Amino acid sequence: MPSSDSITRYVAAVTELLGEASITLVDDVLDRYGEHTLPAPDTRPGAVAYPDSTAAVQTLVRLANEHGVALFPISNGQNIGLGTRSPVRPGQVVVDLGRRMNRILEIDETLGYCVLEPGVSFRALHDTLLERGSRLMMSPTAGPSQGSVLANALDKGGGSGAYADHFGMSCGVEVVLGNGDVIRTGDGSLAGDAHPNWHVSKYSFGPFLDGLFSQSNFGIVTRMGMWLMPRPPHIEPFFFTFPDDDDLGEVIELIRPLKQSNFVPTLIRATNDLYLLSSATSNPEYARTGGTRTLSDAGRAALRERYGLGAWTVSGAFYGASKAAVAPSVERVVRHFTASGKGRHISLDEAQEIAPLHIAINANTGVPTDSELKMLGWRPGGGVAWLSAGTPMVGSVAAEFQRAARRICTDHGLEYLLSNVCGPRFARGVHSILFNRENADECARADACYRQMATLFASNGVFVGRAPTLYQSFHAEQRMPEFNAACAAIKHALDPNGVIAPGKYGIE
Repeated sequence: MPSSDSITRYVAAVTELLGEASITLVDDVLDRYGEHTLPAPDTRPGAVAYPDSTAAVQTLVRLANEHGVALFPISNGQNIGLGTRSPVRPGQVVVDLGRRMNRILEIDETLGYCVLEPGVSFRALHDTLLERGSRLMMSPTAGPSQGSVLANALDKGGGSGAYADHFGMSCGVEVVLGNGDVIRTGDGSLAGDAHPNWHVSKYSFGPFLDGLFSQSNFGIVTRMGMWLMPRPPHIEPFFFTFPDDDDLGEVIELIRPLKQSNFVPTLIRATNDLYLLSSATSNPEYARTGGTRTLSDAGRAALRERYGLGAWTVSGAFYGASKAAVAPSVERVVRHFTASGKGRHISLDEAQEIAPLHIAINANTGVPTDSELKMLGWRPGGGVAWLSAGTPMVGSVAAEFQRAARRICTDHGLEYLLSNVCGPRFARGVHSILFNRENADECARADACYRQMATLFASNGVFVGRAPTLYQSFHAEQRMPEFNAACAAIKHALDPNGVIAPGKYGIE
């Protein structure tokens, strides 16, 4: 952790070169940037910097090397449940790229891509495409709408639609390395200023370096190309519900062939009851139990009946020229999911009347939404931590993991919330651990629950896809030491003084 003297000298140097608007030491600002939703105290930064250009980021990095200060870059700081805006360690200088670097630099209607600075949010990109009358659509996350498109891709976040693999849809980045040098990846690495293929040619001459800057601390990405999908004339979301917890195995087996054949172009979600219901209501038993016990089966059943849902809800969408054009595909998938007698089709008209399903409707039609974040009101105190351990698309494996993970949550008096984001071979499991952050006992139980679930998955060879800042070192220790040594070697080569986010994703 940098000393207060080094921070003071750093702030003075930044102010002299970049101006007073570029950095602050104001106490209430530092307090706000230290806030998060995880089961641990806030992580207060040493200062907060606001660069307005790649050149300004270079200056911040070079001065950090000179003064021995650690930086923690963020984009819009909307990584709720994963650390929000707070640094991985106290005293690091938060570099808020989103405040002043928030321009959409290019939208190419012909080739279907855009070029973004870190502060461009899902909402801003959506609204700009709408205002332009663009033929292109974006892939939003389920929330928050003010989250950074660039940062979500770099943290391997996922969205909805056929372009849901956000990092996979990125192409060409500009990066400030830990020594202050700037590099462009892919075709952007050519000398000169003209790079017509920079954001359309994914793999160029030499090593593919883009991946080095996802979930790492090897550099600060200041711009990125993102591919956009031509908007289909018609998008038809679909929904099915299954009544029992143990139906997950059947659900996974039904989804896999639809994705391996690409019959359904979107990712398909298999989401449990409380994951959906928590966005529409609060825990009806919390006041009575004081949060010491998980919601009863009777309480769950009453909420499912109230909202017309089952233990699992399946959602996805079809694309076509018109509603009539996709009707045969909808009919086929209805037969597919209802053949065993367990699944029930929820028509789109019915889904429009079920508030928790609006999240999937909006996401699959390319509209950013904040609705999913309403789950933070399920328990008082606004605590949430996301655990993103997935499973192979094998029903028996997914079913056994959910039974074991559910038992862990119950043992800690917390509700089990899971959304499986299903592809052809892998389902990313998004586990939401909700707790009262103002209650020390619930914080301790939430922390223990996260660690026990993560250990369960890791002991069975299943790793997480993303991780909250609080648990990044914990997960790094689960990796083979040779992998950690390779990361450390890359870190030393690209950031020899370790000024960019030491400790992020367990990389020193």
